[in-house]
Amino acid sequence: MPEKTLSFFENSLTQLDNASKVLELDPSIHKMLKKPERVLTVSVPICLDDGTTEVFTGYRSQYSTARGPAKGGIRYHPNVSLDEVIALSMLMTWKCALVGIPFGGGKGGVVCNPKEMSENELRRMTRRYTVGILPIIGPEQDIPAPDVYTGSREMAWIMDTYSMMKGYSVPGVVTGKPLNIGGSLGRNIATGRGATFVLFEALKHFNMSPSNVTCAIQGFGNAGSVAAFFLHEIGSKVIAVSDSKGAVYNKEGFNPNKVMEHKQKTGSVVDCEGCETISNSELLELECDVLMPAALENVITKENATNINAKIVIEIANGPTSSEADKILYDRDVFLVPDILANAGGVTVSYFEWSQSLTGWLWTEEEVLTRLEKIMQQGFRDALKVSKEKEISMRTASQVFAIDRVADAIKTRGLFP
Repeated sequence: MPEKTLSFFENSLTQLDNASKVLELDPSIHKMLKKPERVLTVSVPICLDDGTTEVFTGYRSQYSTARGPAKGGIRYHPNVSLDEVIALSMLMTWKCALVGIPFGGGKGGVVCNPKEMSENELRRMTRRYTVGILPIIGPEQDIPAPDVYTGSREMAWIMDTYSMMKGYSVPGVVTGKPLNIGGSLGRNIATGRGATFVLFEALKHFNMSPSNVTCAIQGFGNAGSVAAFFLHEIGSKVIAVSDSKGAVYNKEGFNPNKVMEHKQKTGSVVDCEGCETISNSELLELECDVLMPAALENVITKENATNINAKIVIEIANGPTSSEADKILYDRDVFLVPDILANAGGVTVSYFEWSQSLTGWLWTEEEVLTRLEKIMQQGFRDALKVSKEKEISMRTASQVFAIDRVADAIKTRGLFP
């Protein structure tokens, strides 16, 4: 009988258990941290453009608010599930704690295929979903943000819907908004640039120069492309990038801006001039200094972990490595920077945007990126210190550091009633 594959949430619970053992965490707090505080499932009926009615399912999970309001994105995807949303809200809890921003973890999603929907259908669905989750969101309660297949447009719709329900403008209800309604400069590049700031710290740890490394990036969306552009700009050799249709590779490196031009013309990076077309799975196993999984979860598994040929793995995506694969990579001395640290740039600049929305103060992009770099550097150093002291992986170290902060907040607040 084949071994059962753990679900995303089960995988996340395994990681929590591992970190709790290292921490010798109070069993009562461990028990509390194994379940989300609140999960809402909503029906999202809308009228389609052809006059028929479709009913979508939406979710919002608030995993922990011990350290502050819940914070996390909303994704539109056919594979959105309650298990996934809860797992991602757990990871957001650790992520915010790790980099020291005063948020808890949240996540949301709607089960749909946005590629098959018109803008009007997406707008109606977004507004109806917002009304469904309205009782549990707000600038002091739960602040959504963009995620897979959502962006500033959807955040504007959510903000407007919430504001209409309240009777006044509430820009702090979401982050990732357009600049002209309270968005933050630097937000659109925050995740990708944050990942590169963490990468630079990892390279320093190994006495490697960014200008002498080869990088393969699985995923060429917002975060992956921003990382690719910046790495190319500073002299790193980008040798492979991919999207959902396939990957392109050139061992001598290429200009990712040219690949983006090709993708915008054809709809995919595949068959870009000067590059060899390969599969996403082949990209993961390329010989390189740095591998950046920047697509969806569970792409590095126990089946392919022994074939990973990178020295450093920077997890820009959420949950791209399974627990089994994580152990294999650690045993093979592959230095992995986990998602809760590597992609924390997005939520960090979301915190900056939220702060600006509440105070009415506008920071320059230079101020945003300077503050982001300091926070990402400190997050890496905190995790690396724990990793060295306890002789554990960077993932476990990051979670140990973060979970300790959340547990401390729970202890300090006490148990109600």
